[in-house]
This record gives sequence, structure tokens and C-alpha cells, in this order.
Amino acid sequence: MNRSTISPVEARQQFRAGLIQPTSGWSAGFAQANLISMPQDLAYDFLLFAQRNPKPCPILEVLNAGETFGGIFGSNATEADIRTDAPQYRIYAHGELIDSPASAVDYWRDDLVSFIIGCSFTFEHPMVQAGVPVRHLEAGRNVPMYETSLACRPAGSLSGNLVVSLRMIPASQVADAVRITSRYPAVHGAPVHIGDPSLIGIDDINNPDFGDAPLSEPSDVPVFWACGVTPQAMVMSSKPPLAITHAPGHMLITDAPDLGFQVP
Repeated sequence: MNRSTISPVEARQQFRAGLIQPTSGWSAGFAQANLISMPQDLAYDFLLFAQRNPKPCPILEVLNAGETFGGIFGSNATEADIRTDAPQYRIYAHGELIDSPASAVDYWRDDLVSFIIGCSFTFEHPMVQAGVPVRHLEAGRNVPMYETSLACRPAGSLSGNLVVSLRMIPASQVADAVRITSRYPAVHGAPVHIGDPSLIGIDDINNPDFGDAPLSEPSDVPVFWACGVTPQAMVMSSKPPLAITHAPGHMLITDAPDLGFQVP
């Protein structure tokens, strides 16, 4: 199976059928997305949180309370369901992780408002096309992600620290990685930090908070991008009564072409 050539609809069908696998490298040319669904009485607070923290929380679409399908996933609701079409989910109750199911249907409520948030997996294919290595993609692993010591701007009852994803980039190609990813602001854009991880509160780069340990070559430099797992750090810190998210690295694959999010 060549995961890069699978269409978004086919990918979602495989995940709906029970396949659990990180989505880095799937459906080349199409944007991937983070998910967070929260009770409607917290939706404004989260919208404000995202507006105040656009690097980790670039919103691509907001669904009405109870809706499970959005236009970013195709032409009709039979082609996508946000409750089933990510490979794996996380269910939080009062900030505690209570389940990591392959489907969120059993936890769904009609008062949940869903936010579809840009994902950095979207710009990995353009990086590869430009000759910049993406080491976790080459190895078929999940991207390493870390909670930093950098506080996001709070909004209402919601607060938490920035989460970043790491890609080890050859020193000679760091400028290329910055140039390529900066053209995709809707999916986190340019890096937020390059170099010493301790400067953003990461004590041990080999032990990520989410995902797999990084792979590197001797000439590599650590490059960190804002990450859409930041809302999950916010959930663990703010402890809302219920939140449904994707599992880190297990994204929703949309029908939106990644070039649609590229700026000149």
C-alpha cells in the first residue's frame, strides 16, 4: 500500500474500518487537520483562545453544535464523519485522559462544537519535494511532540502551554525548511524555535511527551514548529468537563488541496 497516493476518502474509509496508524505521509497533496470538540458553552472561549494563539491553533473550519461533517471533507456527509475518520481519538473528562478509542461515537454529544485546526503534516510533502529530509516520515514513525514552558495567551477559562513538533533538519537546509513552511501559515507556518531545546523548556529531546523519539544525523539541527496538540495541553490544564480530540499524530485527512493553503 502506497499511503501517499491514497485519496482522502479512501484514507478515511480505512480509518473508519479500524486501521490505527499515524497519518504522516498519507494522501500527498491534501491538508491534514487536528480536531477538538468541546461543549457549546465553552466554544467562544476556545475560539478566542485560538484567535489569541494562531500559530498552534490555526482554525480551518468550525462546525455547529452536534455537526459531524464539514465542507473541508468533501461534497456530502457520507464521505466523512469526524467521530470515526481519524485513526484514533482521545477522550478527556475534567482534564483526565479516560479513553483512546478508534471511534468517538460512544462519547459524542449533540452540544459539542468541533474545531478543525491546521496540521504541520500538510507541509511535509512540499519539504520532501524540495529535497529537505523528514526523518520520521522516512522511517514510518510518528513525529515527536513536546509541551514547552511557553505559556499561551489565556482566554476565559482556558489556558495552557505551547506544544511543539520537532523535525531534525540538516544544518545546510534549515533555511530551506523555514522558507517552505513559512508559506503555509494556515498549518502552523514557520518554526517557532531553532536550536537548543532547553531554551523552550524541553529537558530531554529523546523523551517526547507525544509521538516517537526523534531520529537524527550528525549534521542535523533541531527545528520546532507550533503544534495542534496545544489544545490538548490546554484541556489537561483547564479541565473542561469533556473534550474529544484526535490522538497526537493521528489526524483527520481533508479533501482540501495543500496548495490552497500556500501563500506567495
